[in-house]
Amino acid sequence: MVIYIKIGEESAAIRLALSDAARELKDRLAEGDIVYTADDYGGFEKVGELGFSLPRTDTHISVVPGDVVLYQGDNVVIFYGGNTWAYTPLGRIEGLSQGALRELLQVGRGQVQVTLSLFR
Repeated sequence: MVIYIKIGEESAAIRLALSDAARELKDRLAEGDIVYTADDYGGFEKVGELGFSLPRTDTHISVVPGDVVLYQGDNVVIFYGGNTWAYTPLGRIEGLSQGALRELLQVGRGQVQVTLSLFR
């Protein structure tokens, strides 16, 4: 399963994880795009609140740049660095170098508007 992320004029594919949260996210996207605001946090992630909750199956995992996870049930975190914490996997951004990923996420430029969609 693939969904798409768009920030500004840049977009990329997210290969969804095999999790209940990822399936429910895809089901919600069938009703329309999801738009939320995200900001840099900790120098390794872009995080934003969805405005609704998804099912949590948190496990202690190590993430790498490009990983997309659910944090506390209602926050989407997209990593441009590494971290280890309890998250629910949502997916992984595909086909971008680390530099292109940082450009997509507008790292260091503050808040961004993120659109998740079933269509590019």
